[in-house]
Amino acid sequence: MTSFVNRTQGYAAVPSVAQGLLTSVLELGAWVGTLANGYLADALGRRKTAVLACIIFIVGVIVQACTVNKNYIFAGRFVTGLGVGSLSMIVPLYNAELAPPEVRGSLVAVQQLAITFGIMISFWIGYGTNFIGGTGEGQSNAAWLVPICIQILPAIVLAAGMLLFMPQSPRHLMNCGQEAECLKVLARLRGVTVDNILVRIEFLEIKALRQFEVITAAKRYPQYQDGSFGSRFKIGFYDYLSLVTNKSLLKRTAVACLVMTFQQWNGINAINYYAPFIFDGFGLSGHTTSLLATGVVGILEFGATIPAVLWVDQFGRKSILIAGALGMATCHFIIAAIIGSFSSDWAAHRAGGWVAVVFVWIYAFNFGYSWGPVAWIVVSEVFPLSMRAKGISIGGSSNWLNNFAVAISTSDFIAASNFGTFIFFGIITTIGAAWVYFFVPETKGRTLEEMDELFGSVGFAAEDALTKEKIERDIGLYALLTDGDDNGGAALSPAMNEKSEVPLTG
Repeated sequence: MTSFVNRTQGYAAVPSVAQGLLTSVLELGAWVGTLANGYLADALGRRKTAVLACIIFIVGVIVQACTVNKNYIFAGRFVTGLGVGSLSMIVPLYNAELAPPEVRGSLVAVQQLAITFGIMISFWIGYGTNFIGGTGEGQSNAAWLVPICIQILPAIVLAAGMLLFMPQSPRHLMNCGQEAECLKVLARLRGVTVDNILVRIEFLEIKALRQFEVITAAKRYPQYQDGSFGSRFKIGFYDYLSLVTNKSLLKRTAVACLVMTFQQWNGINAINYYAPFIFDGFGLSGHTTSLLATGVVGILEFGATIPAVLWVDQFGRKSILIAGALGMATCHFIIAAIIGSFSSDWAAHRAGGWVAVVFVWIYAFNFGYSWGPVAWIVVSEVFPLSMRAKGISIGGSSNWLNNFAVAISTSDFIAASNFGTFIFFGIITTIGAAWVYFFVPETKGRTLEEMDELFGSVGFAAEDALTKEKIERDIGLYALLTDGDDNGGAALSPAMNEKSEVPLTG
């Protein structure tokens, strides 16, 4: 926007290293936020951590709103990123720990739907505010201040809601030894009494999972069982280290990290962050037209995620990822061909420019139903129960780190060659399709034991299952389930929705 360019003294007005830095500093902050979140979520609790992240986010927005030069934007976006990264992990974690077991799995795809909805809304807010005070030199500062400041509203609503209406996570209460409070919170969330059999079953499953984690840690690290901060830190450190030192876990970690790498380097956030500049490069008349075309990207990306929410479990993960990748790669190469053919004289080939825009829209649709939600599902399914939380956190970290790399480099790509940018993303996306075909196992409908066989380590899941079964018998879960059946109750599986026990982020 003209007024923003003027406020920052023309810094990053065109695709360049400066523009890449200004864009990517938020992703860098988000990566740091995700790393800090693991400790904060356990130390402060899920609810307090979410409130703290909202406060940090709001501080970052205020700093940006007070901009008088580029340094305010750099500092504000980094601080905002800290909040975004923390919230991207803590909110889905909190939701999954409060949600009834039967809907936890659906939250994975719904989360991606919410993300794409937010992206769509942000695109159209930017398009609308671009007209405040005109689109030229007389444009009002409100044109860029409104999109920045409006972010405070959902942060305030989230923080107030967490403080005033939402309980502490039952899982966190169990981790802190507050079993009675955990049971009360579960009963309140389900709208029944603490004597309800379904609530008692869910409570015992949470207790069983907590004991499973404690027993697993004691087996692996008997020398670090004194409960001190140092011992807990070492247990966490060596668990993370085993993700790369154990051959089977390394394969799983490679799948989780690489699927996130290809998700980012297929070009989706290059489009999301730099679409107006990309569309300008297609010869569209005026920045306003480019913003309008960008808004359509958001609509298509959001709309394509809806069928993924409804039907993702009816198709294999591999087939969806491969189909999406081939569709996106085809769009990249067609766009590159159009640029190569007509970029020397867009004025004489306006139709060609709009055809390129249409293929960007088709590209966004292909991403929306495939790599957007399905990449996260694959990450959630490849790890054994005892390593799932840490494995997913590594996958999430890979997502933000690659997001940062894409954001900082794409502006240079565009400045150097719009044609080369799409060729590059097309090649990477094609490689991603081949990698999925040859190296990613189909995870749909696989048991944890079958996943062990796929990754060459028979015994991981079997040992986990035996440990979990013994705990469930010892704490009376099986007895309660049997009693529920005898009295006509709706009994639940002790392994209730294992695959969605740990939530995912975006």
